Amino acid sequence: MDPVANPFSPGAGSPPPELAGRDELLEQGRIALSRIKVGRYEQSLMLVGLRGVGKTVLLNRLRELAESQGFGVAMIEATEGRSLPELLVPPLRQILYKLDSLGSVSQKVKRGLRVLRSFVGGIRVKLGDLEIGLDIDPERGAADSGDLESDLAQLFVALGEAAQDRDTAVAIVIDELQYLNEEEMSALIMAIHRVSQRQLPLILIGAGLPQLVGLAGRAKSYAERLFRYPSIGALSGDDAKEALRDPAAKQGVAFTPAALDELVRVTHGYPYFLQEWGYQAWNLAPASPIDLDVVREATRAAIRKLDESFFRVRFDRLTPREKDYLRALADLGPGSHRSGDIADRLNVRIQSVAPLRSGLIKKGMIYSPAHGDTAFTVPLFDEFMLRTIPDWKPAGGKIA
Repeated sequence: MDPVANPFSPGAGSPPPELAGRDELLEQGRIALSRIKVGRYEQSLMLVGLRGVGKTVLLNRLRELAESQGFGVAMIEATEGRSLPELLVPPLRQILYKLDSLGSVSQKVKRGLRVLRSFVGGIRVKLGDLEIGLDIDPERGAADSGDLESDLAQLFVALGEAAQDRDTAVAIVIDELQYLNEEEMSALIMAIHRVSQRQLPLILIGAGLPQLVGLAGRAKSYAERLFRYPSIGALSGDDAKEALRDPAAKQGVAFTPAALDELVRVTHGYPYFLQEWGYQAWNLAPASPIDLDVVREATRAAIRKLDESFFRVRFDRLTPREKDYLRALADLGPGSHRSGDIADRLNVRIQSVAPLRSGLIKKGMIYSPAHGDTAFTVPLFDEFMLRTIPDWKPAGGKIA
Protein backbone atom coordinates (compact mmCIF):
# COMPACT_ATOMS: atom_id res chain seq x y z
CA MET A 1 0.00 0.00 0.00
CA ASP A 2 1.04 3.59 -0.53
CA PRO A 3 3.28 4.69 2.39
CA VAL A 4 2.56 8.35 1.62
CA ALA A 5 -1.11 7.74 2.43
CA ASN A 6 -0.27 6.00 5.70
CA PRO A 7 -2.48 7.76 8.29
CA PHE A 8 -0.62 6.58 11.40
CA SER A 9 1.85 8.91 13.08
CA PRO A 10 4.11 7.45 15.78
CA GLY A 11 6.14 10.21 17.40
CA ALA A 12 6.71 12.22 20.57
CA GLY A 13 3.55 14.25 21.00
CA SER A 14 2.48 13.76 17.37
CA PRO A 15 -1.31 14.07 17.13
CA PRO A 16 -2.90 10.76 16.12
CA PRO A 17 -5.32 10.73 13.20
CA GLU A 18 -8.09 9.67 15.59
CA LEU A 19 -8.01 10.82 19.24
CA ALA A 20 -10.13 7.96 20.53
CA GLY A 21 -11.29 7.50 24.09
CA ARG A 22 -10.46 10.99 25.36
CA ASP A 23 -13.73 12.86 24.80
CA GLU A 24 -14.69 13.02 28.48
CA LEU A 25 -11.36 14.52 29.51
CA LEU A 26 -11.43 17.10 26.74
CA GLU A 27 -14.95 18.09 27.75
CA GLN A 28 -13.78 18.54 31.35
CA GLY A 29 -11.00 20.77 30.06
CA ARG A 30 -13.37 22.81 27.91
CA ILE A 31 -15.70 23.40 30.87
CA ALA A 32 -12.80 24.37 33.16
CA LEU A 33 -11.47 26.87 30.62
CA SER A 34 -14.92 28.34 30.04
CA ARG A 35 -15.52 28.81 33.76
CA ILE A 36 -12.15 30.47 34.27
CA LYS A 37 -12.79 32.77 31.33
CA VAL A 38 -16.03 34.11 32.84
CA GLY A 39 -14.49 34.57 36.30
CA ARG A 40 -15.75 31.44 38.07
CA TYR A 41 -13.50 29.25 40.20
CA GLU A 42 -12.35 25.94 38.74
CA GLN A 43 -9.65 23.50 39.77
CA SER A 44 -6.53 23.40 37.63
CA LEU A 45 -5.65 20.13 35.88
CA MET A 46 -2.67 17.79 36.16
CA LEU A 47 -2.82 14.90 33.69
CA VAL A 48 -1.08 11.84 35.10
CA GLY A 49 0.05 8.75 33.20
CA LEU A 50 2.85 6.55 31.93
CA ARG A 51 4.98 7.26 28.87
CA GLY A 52 3.20 6.73 25.58
CA VAL A 53 -0.38 7.32 26.74
CA GLY A 54 -0.79 10.61 24.87
CA LYS A 55 -0.44 13.20 27.65
CA THR A 56 1.41 15.66 25.40
CA VAL A 57 -1.17 15.22 22.65
CA LEU A 58 -3.92 16.03 25.14
CA LEU A 59 -2.02 19.06 26.46
CA ASN A 60 -1.72 20.39 22.93
CA ARG A 61 -5.43 19.85 22.33
CA LEU A 62 -6.27 21.70 25.56
CA ARG A 63 -3.87 24.47 24.52
CA GLU A 64 -5.79 24.77 21.26
CA LEU A 65 -9.07 24.94 23.16
CA ALA A 66 -7.67 27.72 25.35
CA GLU A 67 -6.41 29.69 22.36
CA SER A 68 -9.77 29.31 20.62
CA GLN A 69 -11.39 30.97 23.66
CA GLY A 70 -8.95 33.89 23.51
CA PHE A 71 -6.64 32.85 26.35
CA GLY A 72 -3.07 33.97 26.50
CA VAL A 73 -1.21 30.67 26.63
CA ALA A 74 2.26 29.91 28.02
CA MET A 75 3.29 26.43 26.79
CA ILE A 76 6.49 25.03 28.29
CA GLU A 77 8.18 21.69 28.92
CA ALA A 78 10.01 21.14 32.20
CA THR A 79 13.47 19.61 31.89
CA GLU A 80 16.12 18.35 34.26
CA GLY A 81 18.60 21.05 33.24
CA ARG A 82 16.56 24.27 33.47
CA SER A 83 14.82 25.98 36.37
CA LEU A 84 11.11 26.82 36.45
CA PRO A 85 11.72 30.62 36.35
CA GLU A 86 13.92 30.23 33.25
CA LEU A 87 11.12 28.37 31.51
CA LEU A 88 8.28 30.65 32.61
CA VAL A 89 9.66 34.14 32.05
CA PRO A 90 9.87 34.23 28.20
CA PRO A 91 6.25 33.14 27.51
CA LEU A 92 4.85 35.27 30.36
CA ARG A 93 6.73 38.25 28.96
CA GLN A 94 5.16 37.56 25.56
CA ILE A 95 1.67 37.33 27.06
CA LEU A 96 2.05 40.61 28.97
CA TYR A 97 3.37 42.47 25.92
CA LYS A 98 0.43 41.16 23.90
CA LEU A 99 -1.98 42.36 26.61
CA ASP A 100 -0.21 45.72 26.57
CA SER A 101 -0.83 46.08 22.85
CA LEU A 102 -4.60 45.65 23.20
CA GLY A 103 -6.61 48.86 23.25
CA SER A 104 -5.97 51.76 25.60
CA VAL A 105 -3.31 51.94 28.30
CA SER A 106 -3.91 49.53 31.18
CA GLN A 107 -2.23 50.26 34.50
CA LYS A 108 -2.75 46.63 35.55
CA VAL A 109 -0.85 45.40 32.50
CA LYS A 110 1.90 47.97 33.03
CA ARG A 111 2.20 46.80 36.62
CA GLY A 112 2.35 43.19 35.43
CA LEU A 113 5.36 44.04 33.27
CA ARG A 114 7.04 45.84 36.18
CA VAL A 115 6.43 42.87 38.49
CA LEU A 116 7.88 40.53 35.85
CA ARG A 117 10.94 42.77 35.67
CA SER A 118 11.25 42.61 39.48
CA PHE A 119 10.87 38.80 39.37
CA VAL A 120 13.69 38.44 36.84
CA GLY A 121 15.98 40.56 39.00
CA GLY A 122 14.96 39.00 42.30
CA ILE A 123 15.39 35.39 41.17
CA ARG A 124 18.48 36.34 39.13
CA VAL A 125 17.27 34.45 36.08
CA LYS A 126 19.90 34.24 33.36
CA LEU A 127 18.00 34.80 30.15
CA GLY A 128 20.46 36.40 27.79
CA ASP A 129 18.98 39.46 26.16
CA LEU A 130 15.66 39.23 28.01
CA GLU A 131 16.56 41.79 30.65
CA ILE A 132 17.33 44.27 27.86
CA GLY A 133 13.99 43.38 26.27
CA LEU A 134 12.24 44.27 29.53
CA ASP A 135 13.09 47.95 29.24
CA ILE A 136 10.89 48.98 32.13
CA ASP A 137 11.47 49.92 35.75
CA PRO A 138 10.83 47.14 38.28
CA GLU A 139 7.97 47.25 40.78
CA ARG A 140 9.92 47.77 43.98
CA GLY A 141 8.89 45.45 46.79
CA ALA A 142 6.94 43.09 44.51
CA ALA A 143 8.28 39.66 43.45
CA ASP A 144 11.83 40.75 44.15
CA SER A 145 12.66 39.05 47.47
CA GLY A 146 14.56 36.16 45.90
CA ASP A 147 12.21 33.69 47.59
CA LEU A 148 10.66 31.70 44.74
CA GLU A 149 7.49 30.74 46.60
CA SER A 150 6.64 34.31 47.55
CA ASP A 151 7.78 35.91 44.29
CA LEU A 152 6.06 33.51 41.90
CA ALA A 153 2.76 33.96 43.73
CA GLN A 154 3.04 37.75 43.38
CA LEU A 155 3.91 37.40 39.70
CA PHE A 156 0.92 35.13 38.98
CA VAL A 157 -1.43 37.50 40.81
CA ALA A 158 -0.13 40.46 38.78
CA LEU A 159 -0.51 38.42 35.58
CA GLY A 160 -4.05 37.39 36.52
CA GLU A 161 -5.01 40.98 37.33
CA ALA A 162 -3.62 42.16 33.98
CA ALA A 163 -5.63 39.53 32.11
CA GLN A 164 -8.75 40.36 34.08
CA ASP A 165 -8.35 44.06 33.24
CA ARG A 166 -8.29 43.12 29.55
CA ASP A 167 -11.34 40.88 29.99
CA THR A 168 -9.40 37.77 29.03
CA ALA A 169 -7.61 34.87 30.75
CA VAL A 170 -4.28 33.05 30.91
CA ALA A 171 -3.52 29.33 30.70
CA ILE A 172 -0.10 28.10 31.81
CA VAL A 173 0.51 24.70 30.21
CA ILE A 174 3.46 22.66 31.51
CA ASP A 175 4.53 19.24 30.26
CA GLU A 176 6.83 16.85 32.18
CA LEU A 177 5.94 18.41 35.54
CA GLN A 178 7.66 15.59 37.43
CA TYR A 179 11.01 17.21 36.60
CA LEU A 180 10.29 20.16 38.89
CA ASN A 181 12.07 19.97 42.22
CA GLU A 182 10.09 20.17 45.44
CA GLU A 183 10.83 23.88 45.93
CA GLU A 184 9.60 24.70 42.41
CA MET A 185 6.49 22.55 42.78
CA SER A 186 5.71 24.18 46.12
CA ALA A 187 6.07 27.64 44.58
CA LEU A 188 3.87 26.72 41.62
CA ILE A 189 1.13 25.34 43.87
CA MET A 190 1.30 28.39 46.14
CA ALA A 191 0.99 30.70 43.13
CA ILE A 192 -2.10 28.85 41.84
CA HIS A 193 -3.56 28.91 45.36
CA ARG A 194 -3.12 32.67 45.58
CA VAL A 195 -4.72 33.19 42.16
CA SER A 196 -7.64 30.90 43.08
CA GLN A 197 -8.28 32.77 46.33
CA ARG A 198 -8.68 35.98 44.34
CA GLN A 199 -10.69 34.28 41.58
CA LEU A 200 -8.38 35.63 38.91
CA PRO A 201 -8.66 34.25 35.35
CA LEU A 202 -5.56 32.05 35.34
CA ILE A 203 -5.42 28.25 35.14
CA LEU A 204 -2.60 25.71 35.21
CA ILE A 205 -2.83 22.68 32.94
CA GLY A 206 0.03 20.27 33.49
CA ALA A 207 1.03 16.71 32.75
CA GLY A 208 3.53 14.30 34.18
CA LEU A 209 4.41 10.77 35.22
CA PRO A 210 2.54 9.10 38.11
CA GLN A 211 5.04 10.32 40.71
CA LEU A 212 3.68 13.82 40.07
CA VAL A 213 0.79 13.23 42.50
CA GLY A 214 3.16 12.40 45.35
CA LEU A 215 5.46 15.30 44.48
CA ALA A 216 2.55 17.75 44.63
CA GLY A 217 1.27 16.29 47.88
CA ARG A 218 4.67 16.52 49.54
CA ALA A 219 5.11 20.11 48.36
CA LYS A 220 1.75 21.33 49.69
CA SER A 221 -0.79 19.29 51.63
CA TYR A 222 -3.69 21.23 50.11
CA ALA A 223 -2.64 20.44 46.51
CA GLU A 224 -5.34 17.77 46.26
CA ARG A 225 -7.99 20.47 46.66
CA LEU A 226 -6.47 22.82 44.09
CA PHE A 227 -6.07 20.30 41.28
CA ARG A 228 -7.83 17.50 39.55
CA TYR A 229 -5.55 14.62 38.59
CA PRO A 230 -7.19 12.80 35.67
CA SER A 231 -5.47 9.46 35.09
CA ILE A 232 -4.50 8.93 31.46
CA GLY A 233 -4.07 5.23 30.74
CA ALA A 234 -4.25 2.68 27.98
CA LEU A 235 -7.33 2.72 25.77
CA SER A 236 -10.10 0.19 26.18
CA GLY A 237 -10.29 -2.55 23.57
CA ASP A 238 -13.09 -0.81 21.68
CA ASP A 239 -11.36 2.59 21.74
CA ALA A 240 -8.05 1.04 20.65
CA LYS A 241 -9.76 -0.61 17.70
CA GLU A 242 -11.42 2.69 16.81
CA ALA A 243 -8.01 4.44 16.88
CA LEU A 244 -6.78 1.95 14.27
CA ARG A 245 -9.90 1.21 12.24
CA ASP A 246 -11.30 4.70 11.62
CA PRO A 247 -8.16 6.39 10.16
CA ALA A 248 -7.59 3.42 7.87
CA ALA A 249 -11.23 3.39 6.78
CA LYS A 250 -10.95 7.04 5.69
CA GLN A 251 -8.27 5.83 3.25
CA GLY A 252 -10.44 2.94 2.06
CA VAL A 253 -8.47 0.32 4.02
CA ALA A 254 -9.77 -2.23 6.53
CA PHE A 255 -8.35 -4.54 9.21
CA THR A 256 -9.68 -8.06 9.65
CA PRO A 257 -11.24 -8.71 13.09
CA ALA A 258 -8.40 -11.10 13.98
CA ALA A 259 -5.82 -8.45 13.04
CA LEU A 260 -7.48 -5.85 15.25
CA ASP A 261 -7.66 -8.27 18.18
CA GLU A 262 -3.96 -9.06 17.83
CA LEU A 263 -3.01 -5.38 17.60
CA VAL A 264 -4.87 -4.60 20.82
CA ARG A 265 -3.23 -7.60 22.52
CA VAL A 266 0.39 -6.80 21.60
CA THR A 267 0.11 -3.03 22.22
CA HIS A 268 -1.94 -3.39 25.43
CA GLY A 269 -3.96 -0.45 24.09
CA TYR A 270 -1.22 2.15 24.64
CA PRO A 271 -1.75 4.99 22.14
CA TYR A 272 1.90 5.39 21.08
CA PHE A 273 2.26 1.69 20.40
CA LEU A 274 -1.03 1.61 18.49
CA GLN A 275 0.37 4.26 16.17
CA GLU A 276 3.67 2.39 15.76
CA TRP A 277 2.04 -0.95 15.02
CA GLY A 278 -0.55 0.65 12.74
CA TYR A 279 2.21 2.44 10.84
CA GLN A 280 4.23 -0.74 10.36
CA ALA A 281 1.20 -2.84 9.42
CA TRP A 282 0.11 -0.33 6.79
CA ASN A 283 3.52 -0.24 5.14
CA LEU A 284 3.87 -4.03 5.17
CA ALA A 285 0.39 -4.88 3.88
CA PRO A 286 0.22 -5.67 0.14
CA ALA A 287 -3.44 -4.66 0.01
CA SER A 288 -6.60 -4.21 2.05
CA PRO A 289 -7.69 -5.81 4.32
CA ILE A 290 -4.72 -5.90 6.67
CA ASP A 291 -4.76 -9.42 8.12
CA LEU A 292 -3.26 -11.34 11.03
CA ASP A 293 -0.15 -12.43 9.13
CA VAL A 294 0.68 -8.80 8.32
CA VAL A 295 0.18 -7.81 11.96
CA ARG A 296 2.58 -10.53 13.12
CA GLU A 297 5.17 -9.24 10.67
CA ALA A 298 4.44 -5.69 11.85
CA THR A 299 5.06 -6.78 15.44
CA ARG A 300 8.58 -7.89 14.55
CA ALA A 301 9.22 -4.60 12.72
CA ALA A 302 7.72 -2.44 15.48
CA ILE A 303 9.70 -4.15 18.24
CA ARG A 304 12.89 -3.80 16.24
CA LYS A 305 12.27 -0.09 15.75
CA LEU A 306 11.30 0.50 19.39
CA ASP A 307 14.38 -1.34 20.60
CA GLU A 308 16.57 0.88 18.42
CA SER A 309 14.94 4.19 19.40
CA PHE A 310 12.10 4.55 21.93
CA PHE A 311 13.53 2.06 24.44
CA ARG A 312 17.22 2.46 23.56
CA VAL A 313 17.27 6.21 24.24
CA ARG A 314 16.14 5.56 27.80
CA PHE A 315 18.37 2.53 28.29
CA ASP A 316 21.49 4.44 27.24
CA ARG A 317 20.92 7.03 29.99
CA LEU A 318 21.28 4.36 32.67
CA THR A 319 24.37 3.50 34.68
CA PRO A 320 25.40 -0.18 34.93
CA ARG A 321 23.98 -0.32 38.47
CA GLU A 322 20.67 1.17 37.30
CA LYS A 323 20.46 -1.35 34.46
CA ASP A 324 20.99 -4.15 36.95
CA TYR A 325 18.19 -2.83 39.17
CA LEU A 326 15.76 -2.53 36.26
CA ARG A 327 16.71 -5.99 34.96
CA ALA A 328 15.88 -7.42 38.38
CA LEU A 329 12.52 -5.61 38.30
CA ALA A 330 11.82 -7.00 34.82
CA ASP A 331 12.82 -10.48 36.01
CA LEU A 332 9.95 -10.44 38.49
CA GLY A 333 7.40 -10.20 35.68
CA PRO A 334 4.86 -7.61 34.48
CA GLY A 335 3.24 -5.09 36.81
CA SER A 336 4.43 -3.58 40.08
CA HIS A 337 6.59 -5.34 42.65
CA ARG A 338 7.64 -4.79 46.23
CA SER A 339 10.96 -3.03 46.67
CA GLY A 340 12.03 -5.81 49.02
CA ASP A 341 11.44 -8.43 46.31
CA ILE A 342 13.69 -6.49 43.92
CA ALA A 343 16.42 -6.34 46.57
CA ASP A 344 16.02 -10.06 47.20
CA ARG A 345 16.36 -10.74 43.48
CA LEU A 346 19.62 -8.76 43.57
CA ASN A 347 20.80 -10.58 46.71
CA VAL A 348 21.27 -7.28 48.57
CA ARG A 349 19.67 -5.52 51.52
CA ILE A 350 16.79 -3.21 50.65
CA GLN A 351 18.49 -0.24 52.34
CA SER A 352 21.48 -0.54 49.99
CA VAL A 353 19.38 0.00 46.86
CA ALA A 354 17.10 2.75 48.21
CA PRO A 355 19.27 5.57 46.77
CA LEU A 356 19.39 3.76 43.42
CA ARG A 357 15.60 3.46 43.37
CA SER A 358 15.25 7.14 44.26
CA GLY A 359 17.56 8.12 41.41
CA LEU A 360 15.59 6.04 38.90
CA ILE A 361 12.36 7.69 40.03
CA LYS A 362 13.92 11.13 39.47
CA LYS A 363 15.04 10.01 36.00
CA GLY A 364 11.44 9.06 35.24
CA MET A 365 12.19 5.37 34.68
CA ILE A 366 10.13 3.95 37.55
CA TYR A 367 7.47 5.11 39.97
CA SER A 368 5.77 3.92 43.12
CA PRO A 369 2.10 3.07 42.48
CA ALA A 370 1.72 2.32 46.22
CA HIS A 371 3.98 2.61 49.25
CA GLY A 372 6.89 0.19 48.83
CA ASP A 373 5.88 -0.84 45.31
CA THR A 374 7.87 -0.18 42.13
CA ALA A 375 6.82 -0.26 38.47
CA PHE A 376 8.14 0.93 35.12
CA THR A 377 6.92 4.27 33.78
CA VAL A 378 7.51 3.07 30.21
CA PRO A 379 5.04 0.38 29.08
CA LEU A 380 6.66 -2.81 27.76
CA PHE A 381 10.08 -1.73 29.06
CA ASP A 382 10.24 -4.92 31.10
CA GLU A 383 10.09 -6.95 27.89
CA PHE A 384 12.83 -4.78 26.38
CA MET A 385 15.09 -5.40 29.39
CA LEU A 386 14.57 -9.15 29.08
CA ARG A 387 15.45 -9.04 25.37
CA THR A 388 18.44 -6.76 25.85
CA ILE A 389 20.04 -8.61 28.79
CA PRO A 390 18.81 -12.19 28.22
CA ASP A 391 21.42 -14.02 30.31
CA TRP A 392 21.27 -11.78 33.36
CA LYS A 393 22.05 -13.19 36.78
CA PRO A 394 22.00 -11.36 40.11
CA ALA A 395 25.44 -10.07 41.06
CA GLY A 396 25.35 -11.70 44.50
CA GLY A 397 26.12 -9.39 47.38
CA LYS A 398 26.55 -6.26 45.31
CA ILE A 399 25.05 -4.65 42.25
CA ALA A 400 27.34 -4.99 39.25
